[in-house]
Amino acid sequence: MSSMAVETETCALRAWAEARVIFLELTDGRIFGFPADRFKILRAASDEELKQVSLELNGHALRWEVLDEDITVNGVVAGRFQLPLPEKAA
Repeated sequence: MSSMAVETETCALRAWAEARVIFLELTDGRIFGFPADRFKILRAASDEELKQVSLELNGHALRWEVLDEDITVNGVVAGRFQLPLPEKAA
């Protein structure tokens, strides 16, 4: 008899933005945050536009209607970003 490991996708209960960081409360209890500047469209967005984030697809995706931008929760938790971290000033 063999057993298969079941991989489940990460999903969020809520999402919000503070100081250009997007935060997610995940179903497993973790709070996860990522810099908005890691995505092209979010980098160009105002703080007010970032705050208009909503959850879609039963918590599997983030949506900014005003920006016409969608990002998967599983992707950001796995570290799949469009842009590198900005270099620190020396």
